[in-house]
Amino acid sequence: MALRPYWKGYLKLSLVTCPVNMTPATSESEKVRFHTLNKDTGNRVVSQYIDSITGKPVKDENEAKGYARIENDYVILTEDDLDNVALDTVKTIDIAKFAPADSIEWVYLEKPHYLMPDDAVGNEAFAVIRDAMKADKVVGISKLVIGRREKAVVLEPRDDGIVLWSLRFGDEVRPEENYFEDIDDEVDPDLIPLVQELIKQKTKRWSPDMVSDPIQESLLKLIEEKKKALKPKKATKSRKAQEVGPKTNVVNIMDALRKSVSAELNKRKAV
Repeated sequence: MALRPYWKGYLKLSLVTCPVNMTPATSESEKVRFHTLNKDTGNRVVSQYIDSITGKPVKDENEAKGYARIENDYVILTEDDLDNVALDTVKTIDIAKFAPADSIEWVYLEKPHYLMPDDAVGNEAFAVIRDAMKADKVVGISKLVIGRREKAVVLEPRDDGIVLWSLRFGDEVRPEENYFEDIDDEVDPDLIPLVQELIKQKTKRWSPDMVSDPIQESLLKLIEEKKKALKPKKATKSRKAQEVGPKTNVVNIMDALRKSVSAELNKRKAV
């Protein structure tokens, strides 16, 4: 079932405009979330804003944003003030530029959203923009206000819709050469075929089942046990055995690769 749109507005390319809506492509709503409680009473703890000088609670209607000029001296901005500086990009995604689809480095991609027509009247205009980008293998570059911040966004045609990615700004990305420049690039050429064979044995078509969250699964199991008021099971291994870390013996990489490839082959034969 489709979720309620996170944002509604217009997609614009020159004189072509169509109403659209947008929904985040990812969600963490299924994650285990906790409330903060008073351990002695079992009651929930309520948080509230306190005036740092008077020590008194601040009512919701008295809350405002403050920009520090100097220490303890602020320019106060209310919600009305912030609404008055709203940009056109609050409601319109105006595609101003295009770039080759493979030219945007992955590190700039921040968060994906699904963009789709908001009504049947705008379907054709939406489809024309989508299919034209797809045919030319380009993505659209625009801006959009997300969370009171104007973000650069990229529009990528995908199947029948468009995926809108928010982009990180240039000063938010650290240059990779600062971290990779000291890595030794000399490799024994005889090792490459062994690694390739190992990769071949382990390669499968991508599936979401390949990744899971073991901590999440353990938390759900623990919560279920708590619900049933069961005592935790005794550990089957001794504490000493649990504290034993991974072996630190230095091994020959060629021997290790050969053993890995052999083990994968034997595993496949046994299946």
